[in-house]
Amino acid sequence: MDTSFLNISTSLFFVLNAAGQIPIFLALLRKFDHKRQLQIIFRELMIALGILIVFTFFGDWILKMLGISRPILSIAGGILLFLISLGMIFPKAAEPNEQLSQEPMIIPLAIPIIAGPGSISIVMMYAHATNNPLFVSSAILAAWIPSLLILLLGSYIKKMLGEKGLTAIERLGGMLICLISISLLTHGTLELVNDYFKIQVYSVDQK
Repeated sequence: MDTSFLNISTSLFFVLNAAGQIPIFLALLRKFDHKRQLQIIFRELMIALGILIVFTFFGDWILKMLGISRPILSIAGGILLFLISLGMIFPKAAEPNEQLSQEPMIIPLAIPIIAGPGSISIVMMYAHATNNPLFVSSAILAAWIPSLLILLLGSYIKKMLGEKGLTAIERLGGMLICLISISLLTHGTLELVNDYFKIQVYSVDQK
């Protein structure tokens, strides 16, 4: 599994899927004026960033407490990202009149739209693989900054690209995430098989 800075930040950027979330953010924040929308988006993205960094530093400890190995995490992350990619490639029709009656706080914008199961699992996986949460945190920040800018400029981007343009970008991101998920699933499966045979060989030698 490639754990370079560029690979981690690029993978997370596509998992965050800021361009694909523009219609959802605009629909949910429709009742607020533009200035307040920007303030809410910035606040919710900051909360999401904090959540991802927390899981980056303490996710490995959680995995050890649960007894989850790296191959299992790779397989589970690959399956989860694959399901997310299918949702991006074949998106459900959004509710046209969907909006919030009150100003959102943490839910649903920060969690689970931005810091959802996919993004949390991928930061935990990379933190576990690199054993360097500070390095992964810097990659998270590199993915978070353009995601924030895209959502802050969401209304202008939607006017420029239209619904079809945003859908095309989302589907392209879905295709890339699908490739990443297959890579993780394959890598995790090979590691699991390799560990199994090591255990088997060790058991035979002991006998």
